[in-house]
Amino acid sequence: MMKTLFLQPPSFDGFDGGAGSRYQAKREIRSFWFPTWLAQPAALIPGSKLIDAPPANLGMADVLPHSNAAELVIIHTSTPSFANDVKVAAAIKASNPRVIIGMIGAKVAVQAKESLEQGAPVDFVARNEFDFTIKEIAEGRAFAEVDGISYRDETGAIVHNKDRTILEDMDSLPFVSDVYKRDLRMEDYFIGYLLHPYVSLYTGRGCKSRCTFCLWPQTVGGHRYRTRSVEHVIAEVRQIKRDFPQMKELFFDDDTFTDNLPRAEAIARELGKLGVTWSCNAKANVPRDTLKVLRENGLRLLLVGYESGNQQILHNIKKGMRIEVARQFTKDCHDLGIKIHGTFILGLPGETQETIRETIQFAKDINPHTIQVSLAAPYPGTFLYDQAVENGWLDIANAELIDDHGIQIAPLHYPNLSHTEIFEGVEVFYRKFYFRAPKIMSILNEMVRSPQMMKRRLREGVEFYQFLRERHAA
Repeated sequence: MMKTLFLQPPSFDGFDGGAGSRYQAKREIRSFWFPTWLAQPAALIPGSKLIDAPPANLGMADVLPHSNAAELVIIHTSTPSFANDVKVAAAIKASNPRVIIGMIGAKVAVQAKESLEQGAPVDFVARNEFDFTIKEIAEGRAFAEVDGISYRDETGAIVHNKDRTILEDMDSLPFVSDVYKRDLRMEDYFIGYLLHPYVSLYTGRGCKSRCTFCLWPQTVGGHRYRTRSVEHVIAEVRQIKRDFPQMKELFFDDDTFTDNLPRAEAIARELGKLGVTWSCNAKANVPRDTLKVLRENGLRLLLVGYESGNQQILHNIKKGMRIEVARQFTKDCHDLGIKIHGTFILGLPGETQETIRETIQFAKDINPHTIQVSLAAPYPGTFLYDQAVENGWLDIANAELIDDHGIQIAPLHYPNLSHTEIFEGVEVFYRKFYFRAPKIMSILNEMVRSPQMMKRRLREGVEFYQFLRERHAA
């Protein structure tokens, strides 16, 4: 087996662009997801090492001793970080010319040819699901014999091998938590709405929904929800409890954990026996009876993508959600004591100043515990990207998703709504949602009851204002 380094490259301060991030950018408050998409193949290769540079605040001087000792380096990349990641690959190759460098991630999965043309130091890229692809390369198999990669042959021509068969037996994947324990410091991973320290993992891949903007199902995971068995999930949870006794919360990062309700309830009942506090991604259509089962068995919070308060926009993005269903779901969560972190997106197709106001009012009406407001990001490989190019909403020559500091910018524009209006809508949204007397009182009450929460919210407040200042400078 080749000596293999898995790397999330150094980047600018606070860049949450790692192999667990759904959109890559600097957050409103300092946040980092566990690099699950790197940890999974790393768990298949004995003796490998995973370095997640941004959360650990590591630079190239820290990385190079490890890459110099490696025979194979696997870099996770993304559309926003690709140019920087190629520079990192070049530095690694200059210091260790014999090393083989491969890239994984949604960007190279859908733009294999372009990525190799623009990434001279990169020897191959992996398309689709890449766990066993990387394992076969680490075993020393010739590139020509490995399904699911694109590479340069001895003449320099780019070769695309046939696609790898989609993984069906999800229990064949080893526990990512073994890699977390071996190579990561869990306290480096922080998400504002989760208890700290937390651990996150996947219990399945794929999402049945067809949201036109969503990255992973359209590039790597697919639209069938392929799941690990309940027994396999619970075995890993038992191990996490033993290896990370300081964990306060477990987060299931499946695109939509509630896509399979009977299975979600079965996992919840086992978690209840273990006394685990947990949270997950969910769609705003979970029946009250299921919510009750989840809540009675340790569910604390749901991460819910509402996206918009305008029904036509939800139709435009194929969300498969009715506003009235989302309202009832949210009311049920409030009644049962389940907290919600609601996420919204400004600048989706059909957006106007009126729909922005409508979405802000919707958010205030349903009143999630916390919110996140993002700008519509047309990632290559998504329906939204193709739609934006076809309709002239995206200027390909200036299609960056973040600025030089990692702050999200508004790449889309419409005949009646400019980049600037969409960009400025984010700050208006945050101010109108949080700067309300009831919301301020709720936050203050939370702080008064918990010294830890007091310290945390004060820090987050400072970071939030710094973020707004940086947005103004963008």
